[in-house]
Amino acid sequence: MKIYSNLDNVTSYKSFKDLRKWQRERKKKVKDLSINIEQSSSKKVSELQENKSKTSYTWVGHSTFLIQLNGINILTDPVWARRMGLEKRLTEPGISLADLPEIDVVVISHGHYDHLDFPTLKKLKGNPQYFVPAGLKSLFNRKGYQKVKELNWWESVELGGIMIHFVPAQHWTRRSLTDMNTSHWGGWIFQTANETLYFVGDTGYFSGFKQIAERFTSIDTVFMPIGAFEPEWFMAPAHISPEDSVKAFIELKAKSFVPMHYGTYRLADDTGPEALDRLLREWEKQQLPKEQLKVLLLGETVI
Repeated sequence: MKIYSNLDNVTSYKSFKDLRKWQRERKKKVKDLSINIEQSSSKKVSELQENKSKTSYTWVGHSTFLIQLNGINILTDPVWARRMGLEKRLTEPGISLADLPEIDVVVISHGHYDHLDFPTLKKLKGNPQYFVPAGLKSLFNRKGYQKVKELNWWESVELGGIMIHFVPAQHWTRRSLTDMNTSHWGGWIFQTANETLYFVGDTGYFSGFKQIAERFTSIDTVFMPIGAFEPEWFMAPAHISPEDSVKAFIELKAKSFVPMHYGTYRLADDTGPEALDRLLREWEKQQLPKEQLKVLLLGETVI
């Protein structure tokens, strides 16, 4: 069985001793979980259902976006689950499953449960084509999904005038006791004649950002994770900090930064507002133009 690894042989492995240390640390921290990311008051549900030509993106929550490109409806890491392990979802999804248009394409960044939720996939409208990392297709087939194509890093496929590229990330994956890193992980780039969108997936900061910037020299929008980074001694290999996410954005030379992977599930010790506050402070520190940072409310759409 093939085992996948990161660039530069970086591992995310943590021992049981490390896990116990984190648990002891966590008990000493008091975090305010009453302040959460707000819902948009002006959701464009009917407009999204009718849109066949304009480019749009809508934040559902966590790493889930509805992206409309070239008349094609794309979902990234669709997860509407109300719980993640023992933790309840902190915020309602920005759009209900019932309000989605028919989905044409689903991309999965990796197999962790907060990015791949089969009960959600079962409820999607339409008959989507699934693009997944190498090693995940067999699981989809066992679950009854046949329209599945798996890609390795740097591989591409064309669909409806969109080039879809699978690019590296620094992470790991596991869904059971016996399948550690038996499938890959990565990000997805959607490229048309007019624009390029980069969904980073789940990642630590790594040298791959520079490699991606060399291959894709004009990225319009980056959907970048900023949460689940604390404690950094434990999380850093797999989850990028807000400060390093800004560093990566600068290296990518992209035009817009859309933060994600914060405020929906309690996966680490940081809270959504903490992640956002650190991002805003670093943005100011680096003196980046305010209009390049697109912080979305849940269910907010940019057209």
